[in-house]
Amino acid sequence: MKPARPQSARSRSLAIGMRAVGAAAVALTLASCSLFGGGGGSSAATAGTSGQADPSIAAAAPAELRSFYSQQVDWKPCEGSFECAKIKVPLDYSKPDGDHIELAAIKLATKGNKQGSLLVNPGGPGGSGYDFVRDAANTNISDKVRSAFDIVGFDPRGVKRSAPVTCLTDAERDAFRAKTYALDTDAGLNAALADNKAIAAKCVEKTGPVLAHVDTVSAAKDLDILRGVVNDRKLNYLGYSYGTLLGATYASLFPDNVGRVVLDGSLDPALSYEELTAGQAVAFDKALHTYVANCQQTSGCPLTGGTENGVRQIRNAITAAEANPLPAKDGRKVSGSTFVSGLIIPLYNNDNWPILTRALGQALNGDGTGMMQLADFGADRDPNGTYTSNSTFAFNAINCLDYPMASDTASMRAEDQKLRQLSPTLGYYFAYGGSNCKDWPYKNVRTPAPVEYKGSSPIVVVGTTGDPATPVQWASSLRKQLGNASLVTWKGEGHTAYGRSNSCIGNAVDDYFVDGKAPADNTVC
Repeated sequence: MKPARPQSARSRSLAIGMRAVGAAAVALTLASCSLFGGGGGSSAATAGTSGQADPSIAAAAPAELRSFYSQQVDWKPCEGSFECAKIKVPLDYSKPDGDHIELAAIKLATKGNKQGSLLVNPGGPGGSGYDFVRDAANTNISDKVRSAFDIVGFDPRGVKRSAPVTCLTDAERDAFRAKTYALDTDAGLNAALADNKAIAAKCVEKTGPVLAHVDTVSAAKDLDILRGVVNDRKLNYLGYSYGTLLGATYASLFPDNVGRVVLDGSLDPALSYEELTAGQAVAFDKALHTYVANCQQTSGCPLTGGTENGVRQIRNAITAAEANPLPAKDGRKVSGSTFVSGLIIPLYNNDNWPILTRALGQALNGDGTGMMQLADFGADRDPNGTYTSNSTFAFNAINCLDYPMASDTASMRAEDQKLRQLSPTLGYYFAYGGSNCKDWPYKNVRTPAPVEYKGSSPIVVVGTTGDPATPVQWASSLRKQLGNASLVTWKGEGHTAYGRSNSCIGNAVDDYFVDGKAPADNTVC
């Protein structure tokens, strides 16, 4: 998940967003703003395929949903070496005979001895599984796994190509991100609430009825239809970050349909929104200190005088940008909240620390260009001003349905003070998350609780000791809730592990997916 997008546009709240930036093995490059890097693979498109689900799979589905499980799916060549399809799912699962929506899916067909399909979710909420498979399947998922499975990515409901949550134009998004709010004042908080309410109304107007049905439980039910239409009796699934909540929710709803499932960068389903936020504030503060200590061991680091002093220099720079926003070369201004938006993005992957060092050096010399580029990367904004996804809006819409949030002023003020104590540098920017959903038109449909899994197939949970977005203790908690699961921990920095860590993690996941050999519980890599 992500507090990945600390948008000044969305008040100051980083809150519980988690994205799988760390799932990318390649370094973030400001020149291209590419999250995943090149896709690789063959240049020739495969022939399209059409097929109807195995009748026995459809027969096992609930009677009222069998038409969805038995639908004809036409996979057509796309994106060079891939195949794409649209899959119909109910708009509202309580009314399966009502309207439907379509999910966009993409497949990298195996060239080996196919065991089945591996469905992938890269995080969010709001991350595009279509983009992940297109851009990163050939680099982040091993040859061994790709030789055994078709790799299938999809945009969950509400995301990008799948009945997307739509709210603002690109120009309006730029204007909103440029706003700042002094949320610790009544005037600032009221201004943010008014803007959030106005944007919610636009989301309702432009998105339509699906806005009420982008919750994770509905997405998990979609996942089972996807399993059915790719003709798998059991779900094989790789979920990063928020994708672990989606996968754990699936396991609780469909325990008998669980095949080989890996949950990497785990979210704790039992934690409240406020508890998740506090955990992230601590973890990002820890990651910032680790980065500064590393920076000071390298040449060209602009931070001096030991770790604490280096962190203090960053904190002072944020405060200075609040008072006098830094100019970027394109004429925009880097406020304190935009500065923080850029600051946390490279913390997702330690390969990107040198980019942060360069951007901080510029900022400390009065040039906000590098920090603005990083903030734009987190917001999925291209240098030409085009936003390439709707992830910010999908993120908010999904979270407002998934979590009850304390949104009264007294509670948000108390949370602000607590978060400042947990992280003096970043805590304020994690606060006031409730303001994003206070006037949301739909109330939460999910209440955080431990997941229950009664299936016979073991699940693999992966955690990273230095993960800033999903603290490693959440992985341990999820493993205990699932029961029939094993925990693998990577001693490393950044968000998620598989595809960017070491052969110990890679072999454990690969052997599990391909050979069905679950790693020993409490394996440490």
